[in-house]
Amino acid sequence: MEQVPDVATLVAIYNQINNYGRTNGMDLTVTQPGEVLYTMTIGEEHLSSPGTCHGGVIAGLMDAALGAAALSLAFTVGELVSTVEFKINYLHPVRLHDHLVARATVEHNGKTLVVSSASISCPTRNNVVVARGMGTFNRYPADKRDFHRLLFPEADQ
Repeated sequence: MEQVPDVATLVAIYNQINNYGRTNGMDLTVTQPGEVLYTMTIGEEHLSSPGTCHGGVIAGLMDAALGAAALSLAFTVGELVSTVEFKINYLHPVRLHDHLVARATVEHNGKTLVVSSASISCPTRNNVVVARGMGTFNRYPADKRDFHRLLFPEADQ
């Protein structure tokens, strides 16, 4: 029987393969399984008009945070997650050089679905909450994806 690595090891592997997060300057911290912080600073490449961030960037951070909360909990039992749906409310515009902090928490951990919620705040603007969201994620065994090879390289031999 394969021993599932600890959550810290799994998060390190996830950060290694997460090109989307790395390309967008996102930094993930798991405070505990089911609770995460995801941060990023808005650069020129994130703007849709002079000085204003594109909503898709905020949606990407929201999906990443919601999913990472669900994933960090699924990791504890050797599972992965995929997004089924998520909802976002944009509350305030985001501007160039804003530092964003997404805080996400699992609200429900069922047999097949995980639901998480998050808020994105801006500490560089008095912690104004710029967006809120909720997502639903499908749970599935890690061995159904290539991620399994990263967890258990000896199984490929």
